[in-house]
Amino acid sequence: MRRVSVFGATGSIGENTFDLLMSQGGREAYRTVALTGGRNVARLAEMARALGAEVAVTAYDDCLADLKAALAGSGVEAAAGPAAIAAAADRPADWTMSAIVGAAGLVPGFRALAHGGTLALANKESLVTAGPMLMAKAAAHGARILPVDSEHSAVFQALVGEDMGTVEHITITASGGAFRDWPMERLVQATVAEASTHPNWAMGQRITIDSASMFNKALEMIEAREFFGIAPERIEVLVHPESLVHAMVGFRDGGMIAHLGAPDMRHAIGYALNWPERAHLPVARLDLARIGALTFRAPDPARYPALRLAREVMAVGGLCGAAFNAAKEAALDAFIAGRVGFTVMAEVVEAVLEALSQEGALGNGPGDLDMLLEADALARQRAAEVIARRQGS
Repeated sequence: MRRVSVFGATGSIGENTFDLLMSQGGREAYRTVALTGGRNVARLAEMARALGAEVAVTAYDDCLADLKAALAGSGVEAAAGPAAIAAAADRPADWTMSAIVGAAGLVPGFRALAHGGTLALANKESLVTAGPMLMAKAAAHGARILPVDSEHSAVFQALVGEDMGTVEHITITASGGAFRDWPMERLVQATVAEASTHPNWAMGQRITIDSASMFNKALEMIEAREFFGIAPERIEVLVHPESLVHAMVGFRDGGMIAHLGAPDMRHAIGYALNWPERAHLPVARLDLARIGALTFRAPDPARYPALRLAREVMAVGGLCGAAFNAAKEAALDAFIAGRVGFTVMAEVVEAVLEALSQEGALGNGPGDLDMLLEADALARQRAAEVIARRQGS
């Protein structure tokens, strides 16, 4: 029986993973080792009971009592805090879903690779901040990393049986988010509620706002470079409002392979869960005759400055990815809290990168995980300073 763990079980990716595990036999088909979540301990306990998990972990110490109460009599162990999440990753599993949002997912992902199993990676921040280290860790332990972002899963599937040396470019698509058709002058007044509504995908608040700002696509550009070893200038982004073509791969003979599917994360999750086989998945089938047309357009650089910043980050390398992601997370926190406007987020990130570059804190390659975490902390500190200055001005 295959051992599985899900980190970030109560988020949108985790919920979809739980749905697939249950539809494919649940505790009769899988031995669930660990489930982790946030403050929704009632749901975390419900999942842990359903799958018969060995341990359920909430990220918040103050939620431990509630989690223990919800699991009373189930035989499922309860724990809390970042150290407990890392310890849960130390428990051997054959297949691990890494779906914790943000840099918080980095440490458990690294720990899980030590078991030599499969890491289904939905935490794009891991590759953005520590791509070479993550890949080296997987190689050292004979582990495999499979992409769960819909775009990178699409590229991975399009490359099956292909020689990477024949690839000319990779194109990842973007819906354009909630504000893709807004007049530019309206963006400065965009609210958190407006940015939290996605036109096509059902996702968590943070990634939905990142979609509106295109910071999620900026992270995915860096992720594509790390995952597939392709030069940054050969990574393209297209706005595709229908969200049906998830990625395209262009080859040196002029041909292209595109991956199409409904905007449902269960496809990419299910592909990673069942790889190398294809299992029946409960997702909608496309009716292209009814759809009728697919549209594409180049992203507007003025509307989406995050894409330019991503290319600058890839050009610098070193610790720049870690700083970029940390500054982005800090700016997003400030927007959600009402401390900065929607368009100010990119300005904050750019200011942080400029400050750290002047300090000489970005160019050196990361030697270890501690260096990455230090760069993350420094970027968050600089972001807080930038935000405070803007609020005081």
